[in-house]
Amino acid sequence: MADPTKKPAGPNEKKANRRGAARLAAVQALYQMDIAGAGINDIFAEFESHWLGNEVEGDTYLPAEAAFFRDVVSGVVRDQKKLDPLIDEALSKGWPLKRIEAILRAVLRAGAYELEHRKDVPGRVVISEYVDVANAFVDREETGMVNAVLDQIGRQFRGDEFGRG
Repeated sequence: MADPTKKPAGPNEKKANRRGAARLAAVQALYQMDIAGAGINDIFAEFESHWLGNEVEGDTYLPAEAAFFRDVVSGVVRDQKKLDPLIDEALSKGWPLKRIEAILRAVLRAGAYELEHRKDVPGRVVISEYVDVANAFVDREETGMVNAVLDQIGRQFRGDEFGRG
């Protein structure tokens, strides 16, 4: 029976949840591409037919906004040579992108792509969402690093929104 004290999700909340699910799926897809060398078309087919909105091995995956998922994954793949140096510059000295965990590379690349290209989403929302995604995989110290790196990149791409300082 439905809980009468709980309001149904409104259209903005549903869209946010579907976008959050798309971000998580995009990070997982980018990770899989990095680790296993899977191609983008195979990744799209696998995630859209087997993962997004389905139950897999007892876990139910939220329905995701497929177009948003595709945009983030294809955008990162297309712009990776441009994004990686920006991320490297924002990372602490002595910790180049190639040295950090593959899952964190995926989170940072997706977040950097979205900060540069998805102006329809507020920058602080982008950062918060990717910190939440990182939190599903790594400890608090590493999520702090994700926050700091994406904040620095956000200031580069959206100085007016973040303040330049």
